This record gives sequence, C-alpha cells and structure tokens, in this order.
Amino acid sequence: MKTLFQKETFDELVNRINQLTSNTQRLWGKMNVDQMLAHCSATVEAATGEKDYPQAFIGKLIGRFFKTSFLNEVPLKRNGPTNPDFKISNPQSFGNEKEKLLGLIQSFYEGGEAKCTTNPHSFFGKLSKEEWARLMYKHVDHHLQQFGA
Repeated sequence: MKTLFQKETFDELVNRINQLTSNTQRLWGKMNVDQMLAHCSATVEAATGEKDYPQAFIGKLIGRFFKTSFLNEVPLKRNGPTNPDFKISNPQSFGNEKEKLLGLIQSFYEGGEAKCTTNPHSFFGKLSKEEWARLMYKHVDHHLQQFGA
C-alpha cells in the first residue's frame, strides 16, 4: 500500500498536482480545482496537527468500524460524505492553493513519522502514523483522479 512516507509516492503526487491547471475540470463532484486543492490542504493540516478537528460524535460511535475499509487498497468511492469542516465553498486562488498543497505534502513527507499528529482523525478516531500516511496518500490520490491527474 502506498503511503506519503515513500519517496516514489511523494514524487508521484507532486507530478500529478503539477499537471493541474486553473482550467482543469472535474470528472465528478461539486468542487472546482482550486477548492479541491484547498480541501486537500486542510486534510494534510489535520494529519500534521497544524489544525485540530475534533472527532465528530457519529465518528465516535461508528468510525472505528469503517476505518479498515478506508485504509485498504480499494479506491475511495465517488461523492462520499465530507466533514463540514473540510468543505470549501468559496472560490480560492488556484496558484496559492497549489503551492500550499505542494508545500504541505513536502513537509509531511520530509518530516516523516515525527510530522504526524497524535490528534484523533475527525471521523475514524485514533490513527497510527502509518495509517495517517496511507490515508493522506489515498485521499489526495482520490481527488487527483477526480480531476483526471
């Protein structure tokens, strides 16, 4: 399974993000490309602890039962539910958001396990550092696929 701790996986994501332009159109969903970049940045900030999003009540009840299905090799489903804290509805600056996401991914990769938060995930609860790295790759990969990158 790919994780954001691996050099080849980091390089792959950087190359795919760099394929995006401000005119890249989504294949599904509601976000435009700049909103998607901002959304992915918010999740990486949660993984590093730069932003703390408390675990939602529903996550406390059922999150642990879904964790393994999100951390396996099966791709994420299209149009899945999103924590309201991660919804980006306002227009964003494509260039700024692309640069921000690239910087956050680089910081996560270079920081390794020491860069991972000990905060619980907003839905799944406690994650190991390896699970955070796997989830970050899988989530960004999902959204890059959403935009054909």
